[in-house]
Amino acid sequence: MVQEQSLEYWEVWYPEAGATGVLLARGLMDPAWAILFHSAPDVVTVEVRDERGHRLAYGMELRRTLFSPMCRFSREGERVLREGCWPGESDLGSTVLLPGGEVGILKSWWHAADKKEWRWQVEFSNSLRSPESQPA
Repeated sequence: MVQEQSLEYWEVWYPEAGATGVLLARGLMDPAWAILFHSAPDVVTVEVRDERGHRLAYGMELRRTLFSPMCRFSREGERVLREGCWPGESDLGSTVLLPGGEVGILKSWWHAADKKEWRWQVEFSNSLRSPESQPA
């Protein structure tokens, strides 16, 4: 019998909307120490939880550090940090979380020298777990 790996939820909130903020993305993925996020607003709050809902890491009101279509969220112990980035070769194969919660893998990235144009590819792959394997 194959043992299924535990997964994590990465939640990205826009804290400056409404009374308690607006959820931008909630993605379920393999455990990761860093992910890329597309199209983040100027400030976000990020929370990483295990499948049972226990908080693993948190970053509150993380501000934009660079004007870019992508940013990197990384975990440092129980903290989540944000860094603006223009992906490069070393980012290929990285997990990408999109607004809405879809999770994919960065397959290619190109941007113009003036950073006014970019082209990228993300691969999506899904599988369903059997009901018996879902956490209680």
